Amino acid sequence: MGFAELAALSNFSFLRGGSHPEEYAVRAADLGLHALAIADVNSVSGIVRAHSELRRIAREIAARRAADADLHGPPRPAHIPPAPRAPIFTCPRLLPAARLVFPDGLEMIALARTREGWGNLCRILSKGQLRAEKGQCLLALEDLLSHAAGLELVVLSDRNAHFPPHHAGAWHNALPQLAARFAGHIWLALTPYYDGQDALRFAAIARRAEALSLPLVASGAPMMHHARRRRLVDVLSAIRKGIRLVDLGRHAQVNAEQRLRSLSQMRRLFHDYPRALAATRLIARRCQFQLDQLRYEYPSEISDGETPQSRLERLAWKGLAWRYPRGIPERAQTLMTHELALIDKLGYAPYFLTVHDVVAFARGRGILCQGRGSAANSITCYALGVTSVSPEIGTMVFERFVSEARDEPPDIDVDFEHERREEVIQWIYTRYGRHRAGICATVIHYRGKRAIREVGRAMGLSEDILSALSSQIWGSWGSGELQDARLREIGLDPDNPHLRLVMDLVGQIIGFPRHLSQHVGGFVITEGRLDALVPIENATMEDRTIIAWDKDDIDALGILKVDVLALGMLSCLRKSFDLLRGHYGRDFDLATLPAEDGRVYDMLCKADSLGVFQVESRAQMNFLPRMRPRSFYDLVIQVAIIRPGPIQGDMVHPFIRRRNGEEAVEFPSDALGAVLRKTLGVPLFQEQAMQIAIVGASFTPTEADALRRALATFKKKGHVSEFRARFLRGMQNNGYDPDFAARCFAQIEGFGAYGFPESHAASFALLVYASAWIKCHYPAVFACALLNSQPMGFYSPAQIVRDAQAHGVEVRPVCVNLSAWDHTLEPDGTGALALRLGLRQIRSLSEEDAHWVVAARGNGYLSPRDLWRRAGLSQKPLRALAEADAFAALGFDRRAALWELRGLGPAQDLPLFARDLEGEAHNEATPNLPQMTEGEAVIEDYASLRLTLKRHPVAFLRGKLSPNWVARL
Repeated sequence: MGFAELAALSNFSFLRGGSHPEEYAVRAADLGLHALAIADVNSVSGIVRAHSELRRIAREIAARRAADADLHGPPRPAHIPPAPRAPIFTCPRLLPAARLVFPDGLEMIALARTREGWGNLCRILSKGQLRAEKGQCLLALEDLLSHAAGLELVVLSDRNAHFPPHHAGAWHNALPQLAARFAGHIWLALTPYYDGQDALRFAAIARRAEALSLPLVASGAPMMHHARRRRLVDVLSAIRKGIRLVDLGRHAQVNAEQRLRSLSQMRRLFHDYPRALAATRLIARRCQFQLDQLRYEYPSEISDGETPQSRLERLAWKGLAWRYPRGIPERAQTLMTHELALIDKLGYAPYFLTVHDVVAFARGRGILCQGRGSAANSITCYALGVTSVSPEIGTMVFERFVSEARDEPPDIDVDFEHERREEVIQWIYTRYGRHRAGICATVIHYRGKRAIREVGRAMGLSEDILSALSSQIWGSWGSGELQDARLREIGLDPDNPHLRLVMDLVGQIIGFPRHLSQHVGGFVITEGRLDALVPIENATMEDRTIIAWDKDDIDALGILKVDVLALGMLSCLRKSFDLLRGHYGRDFDLATLPAEDGRVYDMLCKADSLGVFQVESRAQMNFLPRMRPRSFYDLVIQVAIIRPGPIQGDMVHPFIRRRNGEEAVEFPSDALGAVLRKTLGVPLFQEQAMQIAIVGASFTPTEADALRRALATFKKKGHVSEFRARFLRGMQNNGYDPDFAARCFAQIEGFGAYGFPESHAASFALLVYASAWIKCHYPAVFACALLNSQPMGFYSPAQIVRDAQAHGVEVRPVCVNLSAWDHTLEPDGTGALALRLGLRQIRSLSEEDAHWVVAARGNGYLSPRDLWRRAGLSQKPLRALAEADAFAALGFDRRAALWELRGLGPAQDLPLFARDLEGEAHNEATPNLPQMTEGEAVIEDYASLRLTLKRHPVAFLRGKLSPNWVARL
C-alpha cells in the first residue's frame, strides 16, 4: 500500500533541514515508503543527490533479487523447506518538487506532474531568483498562476490555521484564487506541529477545504530523516539567526517528531483522515515525471546550412592542414578519420563546435588560450586550435574519453588569460543568451574550521576556546583517542559533557551544504531554454548567472559542461609574445616556439625556474636537478610527479632510481609493460591507474569508470579504498604476486589524495616549456610580462626583480616622466633592453590616477608642482608618487618632493583666480632637508614599492653576522 512523503526538507534548505538528500533516500527505502519528494525552500539544488542515491538503491535491490532468484532457482520438492530469504524492499520513487515560499508567508509544495510541469517549476524559481540578490528569491503569485500547467500543488497551512481568518495567514486568503486556477490539481495539506493543537488545526483546515471543495492530503513535513538530528536542527536555526542556542526560544524544536515516518506511524497520526493519507499515493501516481526524462540538447551549432558534423569535418581538415603546412602525416590522417567517425556516431559534433567557437572568439580578440582535459589531447582538438599539444606526445587513446561504452560527453577544459577571461564569459552570454547559458554552481560545504566556529558560537563557547580548537584543524580532525589527545594539548577536558556534545555536533555538520557559490567556469549551454531544464539565479559577481546544480549533479544527468577557466601564466605568455613582437619583431605563439631547445633544459636542470609555470615551487626546484629533464615528455612527468598522490604512493623515489639506472626496470607482464613503459614501470598518471585496474585486475568498463570517478572526486568522497578487495582479487586471479598487487593498489590509492591526469600534465608541460624558453632567451621580456601579470605565482615582485637582475637585466626605477602604468622595456644604451618599473608598482596609486599622469605629461614634467597643475591630482596620489621617489629624475628626492607638495592647495585653481604659484615658490626659503641614508631609502622603497633596486636589506647587517656575533649577544 505505502505512503508518499511530499514535503521533506533537506539540508539544501540551507541552515534549516537537518539531513542530506541521500539520507532521506536511504531512510525512505528502509521505511518502505512508496515515494519521496525532496521539497526544499525555493530550490531544487539537492534533488539530484536523492535521485542518484535512489538509483543506486534500485540497482542494489535488482542485484539482490537476481541473486535471490539464482539461489532459489527451479521449484523444490514439497518435502524440502525453502531457504530463508533476506527481506527485499521496493525502492521509493522520487517526486521532483520544491517548496515555494512567498514574501507574505504563503507556502506550498509544487510537484512536477509532467516534463512541462518541471519546466514551469524551473521557470517560476528562476523568475523569483533573478529579481532578487544572490541567495534570495522574491516570488510573486502571478509567477505561479502563469506557469501552472503540469504542476500538482499542495498548499501548506501555518500554526494559526485553527484561528479566525484574520489570524490564519496568507494561505487562507490565497486559497480561492489558487483553487480556481489549479482546479483538480490542488490539495490542502494536513501537517502536524506536535504542539497539542493539531486536532483543532486539522478540523479547521478540513472545514476550509470542504468550503472550497478542496481535497486533503497528509504530510509529516519532516526536517530530518531521523530523530537523532533534532539537536543539529536547533543548532542550524541558531546559526541562521545569529544567536546562541540557549536564546532560541520558541524557534527551537520542542521535540524530535518532525522526522521521516513510516506508513504505520502516519496512520496513527492521521487516523481520523484516512483519505488524506491515501491521497499521497494518488498524487504520487499522477506525478510520473522523473529526472531521467530530462533530455539535454546541445546547441545545434548549424552554420550556413551545414550539418554540425559536416561543419566539424570541414574545420578539422582545414585546421590539420594549418598544423602540418608541409603535408599531413599519414598517421595524423588516420587518427583524424577515426576520431571524426566516432564523434559522428555518438553525436558529439555540436560539443566540439561549441568549444571551437569559444576558442575562435578568444583568438580573434588576441586572448591567449590553451585547452586541456581528456578529449583536448585529441587530433581533432589539435586541428581546431583548442590545444597546441600534439596528441602524439602522450599515450592516451581517444576511446578512453569519447567512447560508446561510457556514453558520456567528453571533457574539455580551456584556460584563458586570467585578466581577460571575463570577455569570453560575457561573449558566451551574448552569443547564446542568458536564457540558454549559465555557470554551474559549487556547493560550499562545512569543513573543520568553519564547523567548529559556527557550531561553537551557537553552543556558547568563548572566542578563545574557538580559536584554540580551530588551531588544531589540519587535514581531518580525527576522532576517538586522537581527538581527545588534541583537546588535552590545548588544555581542554574531552570528558566535559558540553564540549563532547559540541564536538559531536561538529562531526555531524561537517559535509553539510552551507550555500551555493559559482563554479570556476563550467558553463552549461542549451539549444532551448536553460530555465526549462534547471532554475537560474544571480551570482554574487555582477553580470553572472548560475544554475542550481553543481558539476557532479549535471554529470549524473548527462548534461554538457564547457569549462572556461582562468590561468595567470597565459596572461604572462601573451604579454611576452606582444613584447617580443614589438621589440624584436619575432612573432611566436604556443605552437611555433622552437622545440626541444637544449639551453632551456640546461636552465631547468640547474633549477633556475623562478617564475616558470608549475616548476617554480621549492619542491619542484629541489626535484629538477634530480629529474634533469631533457625532453618534452620529461616535463610532462615533472609536472605530474611532484604531487601529493605520487609522493604518498611512494612513486617518486622508485622512478628516479630507475631513471638513474640504480634500479632495474622490470614489468610483471607484457600487458602491464605496455601501460607503464613510458614511466619506467611506475604509475604516475590517473590514466595509468585505471589501465592497471583494467589490464591487471580485469576491471569491467563499469568498474573502471567507477574507479575513475572515485579518483576524480577525492576531495569530497575519497572512496578509492572501497575497490581494494576487488582489485587484489582480480590481480591474484591473473597470476600476479600478492605483494606486487598490494603495492600497485597503494600507489593507486595515492591518487585518491591527488592524482594528475596525463592529458592535463601534457597541456601544462607546454606552458612550462614556453615560459622557460622565454625566460632563458629573453629574461627582460619574461620579467616584464610576469610583473605586469601580478598577482600570480609563488613569488613577489621583489623576488622577480632580483632574479631578473641576476640574469643581467638592468632594472630602472619608477619615474613620472618615463614610467607607464605597466612595466615597460626601453633601450639600455648597449643594444639590450632595460626594464622600467611601472606606476602600477606604487602602493596607494590607482590605475585611473596613473593614466592621468601619463596623459598630461606631454614632453615631461618639470616639478611636482608642475605635475599637480597639469594632471589635476589630489594630495593622496601625489604623496604616493613622492614617497615612491618617482620625482628623483627631476631633481627632487623623496623629502624635497614631499616638502614641495605641502605647499599645494587641495585642487587646481581656475585660470581667472590662479595665483602666481611659481613666483611664490621662488620667494619661499628652501629648507635644508637632511639626506636620507641608504638604509632609510631601502625601508621607504619597500613601504611604497614593495621592492628596492638598492642593496638587499641583509647587506646592511652582513658585517654584524660574524661567527662571534651570537657570542657578543
